[in-house]
Amino acid sequence: MKDEELKLPFYAKATIFIIGFFALFAVLYLAKSIIVPIVFAVIIAIVLHPVVNFFVRLKINRIIAIAITMLLTFLVIFAFGSVLISQATRFSESWPIFVQKFTSIINETISDGADYYNKDPQKIHDWITKATGDIINTSTSSIGHTIMIIGNALVVLFLIPFYIFMILFYQPILLEFIRRLSGSSYESRVKEIVIQIKTVIQRYLVGLVIEAAIMSALNTIALLVLGIQYAFILGILAALLNVIPYIGGIIAVAMPMMVALVTKSTPLYALYVLIAYYIIQLIDNHYISPYIVASKVKINALFSVIVVLVGNAIWGIPGMFLAVPVLAIVKLICDHIEPLKPIGFLLGDTMPPLLKIELIIKKIKIKSK
Repeated sequence: MKDEELKLPFYAKATIFIIGFFALFAVLYLAKSIIVPIVFAVIIAIVLHPVVNFFVRLKINRIIAIAITMLLTFLVIFAFGSVLISQATRFSESWPIFVQKFTSIINETISDGADYYNKDPQKIHDWITKATGDIINTSTSSIGHTIMIIGNALVVLFLIPFYIFMILFYQPILLEFIRRLSGSSYESRVKEIVIQIKTVIQRYLVGLVIEAAIMSALNTIALLVLGIQYAFILGILAALLNVIPYIGGIIAVAMPMMVALVTKSTPLYALYVLIAYYIIQLIDNHYISPYIVASKVKINALFSVIVVLVGNAIWGIPGMFLAVPVLAIVKLICDHIEPLKPIGFLLGDTMPPLLKIELIIKKIKIKSK
């Protein structure tokens, strides 16, 4: 006699799903110091894997090939970081002047507003002074905590290269482990999923680099034409923030607008910056991103925003950058597993044909009659 299949009622399945869902996020949050470096290392290792294979095909020892690949990568990052740090240092030296000018603008605005509404401006100034003092005291008391965070970040920066080297070196063992874990019946499907994940990650990150380079050039040119100070650092930062869907673009345009408001004689320049960035964003959304980045990862806008917010809540700023690639991997896995295909469809941006929806509605109406 065959064992009867265990069928759980809907409320039991829903309860198990909710508990598992919260347990997963609790583990991701509590173990973020371990998981985040590994996730970064896996993604970077996937991108560097073709370069390692190129050197291996040249009859170079695998360990030496990995070392050469990582050395070239760090040289590129170091060159880019040096330019970015030098520009950021110049920007930080002028920061007190920006703060002083911005404060005077706020004071003038408060005085004008208080006169218009017949309010005492001194009370508003006192409140701002008190709030500023509270912020300074809070910042002073959290110096120790900030130092600890910086220390942890340095540890992570040293761990990631080690993880990347180990993942690239033990890549055959890791792939064989996944193959044996899946079993012979699912071997071909798991192999297809692994290949597609590797392809999606490589194309997505390469596309992001190309997009960031183009956006940096466009942003910098626009700021230089408008005569905004520190155009290079602001243009590059805007391109990097553009990696974070929707939210990063808002922060990216706010910084040059503030600089324009402080350094220029008329606030119209802040409006000009907003218009220029809006035009650049339209170019990115309609021409750059669809052909370079978005065509590689089919995630709809709703879940792109949600996953960025969730990534920030769980893993902080690194989670915002990892959110979309991780979600793309989840969608890819769901697309290849039959019970999870509805979730993969929900995460995607493929709209069902309107005619098909109308036919479904008509069938429902006929059945209801």
